[in-house]
Amino acid sequence: MSRRVLPGLPLSLGITVLYVSIIVCLPLGALVFKAASLGLEDYWRIVSAPRAVASYRVTIGAAAVATAFNVVFGFALAWVLVRYRFPGRRLLDALVDLPFALPTAVAGIALTTLFAENGWYGAPLAALGIKVAFTPLGIMVAMAFTSLPFIVRTVQPVLEDLEPALEEAALSLGAGEGRIFRTVILPLLMPALLAGSSLAFARSLGEFGAVIFIAGNQPFETEITALLAFIRLEEFDYEASAAIASVILIAAFVMLAVTNALQARGLRYLDKGR
Repeated sequence: MSRRVLPGLPLSLGITVLYVSIIVCLPLGALVFKAASLGLEDYWRIVSAPRAVASYRVTIGAAAVATAFNVVFGFALAWVLVRYRFPGRRLLDALVDLPFALPTAVAGIALTTLFAENGWYGAPLAALGIKVAFTPLGIMVAMAFTSLPFIVRTVQPVLEDLEPALEEAALSLGAGEGRIFRTVILPLLMPALLAGSSLAFARSLGEFGAVIFIAGNQPFETEITALLAFIRLEEFDYEASAAIASVILIAAFVMLAVTNALQARGLRYLDKGR
C-alpha cells in the first residue's frame, strides 16, 4: 500500500484553498470590490487622468526595458552558472538570490547611493553625460535588479536538465555551435524563458520600494503607478487608489495569461516535434 506524505485529497485541497483564499484572493477581491464601488464614469475619469496615464507609460516602459535587459543578461548568467566551473561560482550563484532576500527599500537606497552623480557608478557615468539616479533610467536599473532572479531561476534548472546527447547528435550531423544553440537549445528553453520573463515583468510593474528612492518621483516624468496609488491612499482617496492599482493588476494578469498561452503552444509544438 502506497503511503501519502500529505493527508487525503479533501483535507489537503481544503487547506490549500483556504490558504489561497486568505492570502491571495481576499486582498485582490477587496481591491476589485473597492474599485467597483466607483461608477463606470468615475472609474474611467480616474484611470484616464493625464497624470495616471503618464505613470502607466513610465511604469510599463521601464518594466519592458528592464525585462528585455534581464532576458539577455539573465540567460547569459544562467548559462555561465550551468555550463562552466570557475572559482567563486557558488558565491555568484548565491548572489543571484540577493534581491529576494534584500528589503526593496534597502536595495533602493543602495542603488541610489551607487548611481548618484557622486556615487561609485554614477560619477564616471556622469562624466560621460549619462545620468541614472532620478531619471527613467534609474527606474529601469531598480526594476532590473529586483526582477533578475526570476529569469535566472526559471532557466537554470531547465538548462541543467538538457540532455547532452541532443547537442552531440546535432554536432555529429555537422551543425555548428551557433546552429545548435538556435535550433536545439533555444526552443527547449523558450517555455522557461517566457515564464521567467512574464514573472520578471509582473514584478517590475508592481515594484515600489526599490524604485521610489532612485526615481525622483516627478509627476509626468519619473512617477510610477504604484507611487501614485500610494499618494491617493495617503490622501484617503481609497477608491481612486484602488482604481489606479487595478490597472496594474489587470496588466499583470493579461501578461501572465498571454505568456501561459504561448508556453502551452510552445510545449505542444515540442511534443509534436518528438
